[in-house]
Amino acid sequence: MSEQLVFYTNPMSRGQIARWMLEEAGVEYEQVIVGYGEEMKSGEYRAINPMGKVPSIKHGDKVVTECAAICAYIADAFPDAGLAPEPQDRADYYRWLFFTAGPVESAVTNKAMGFETDEEQSRTVGYGTYETTIDNIDKLLTEHDYVCGDMFTAADVYLGSQIDWGLQFGTIQPRDSFEAYVGRLREREAYKKSKQIDQALIEEMQKESADAN
Repeated sequence: MSEQLVFYTNPMSRGQIARWMLEEAGVEYEQVIVGYGEEMKSGEYRAINPMGKVPSIKHGDKVVTECAAICAYIADAFPDAGLAPEPQDRADYYRWLFFTAGPVESAVTNKAMGFETDEEQSRTVGYGTYETTIDNIDKLLTEHDYVCGDMFTAADVYLGSQIDWGLQFGTIQPRDSFEAYVGRLREREAYKKSKQIDQALIEEMQKESADAN
């Protein structure tokens, strides 16, 4: 596709996931940094993402929000990058991409906020318990190098980001399978490049803030 791709982000956000995905795809994009507070909640930006959050992408006249959706969209929009299996081989790809967007996101966030499900509540929430959710990911990554076996895909960008951050911030308990998986991901050139870009932006924003004070 030849349409212009605009990437709305903030380096201190889940926008890091979308940037990694864009770099894996080798996509040319225009970057728009959206500040927290008034700018992110402005009418102008809400016309792109009514939730007033980042990241978002605009590809031609199409807008995509939500990190999992952005990863899946980019994989499909730029198939030459090889970031999605063939349609007939996408069972694991879809399963774990959406498992991460649903149970993993909810379980990890709720635990970080101090919300623990009792036996009755675990029957209602989509993820059951934090422990069950984490055990399922552990089993997957003990048996496979990547979500789709030996093939790195967009699902690994999303799941890998969740585990990478979880290990860094202590919201996911270290396990051998997690450490090995993240180690593989951190060696990818696109991962390194995306982190360098966002870190440089963070340092620039911190310097500007310090100079302003």
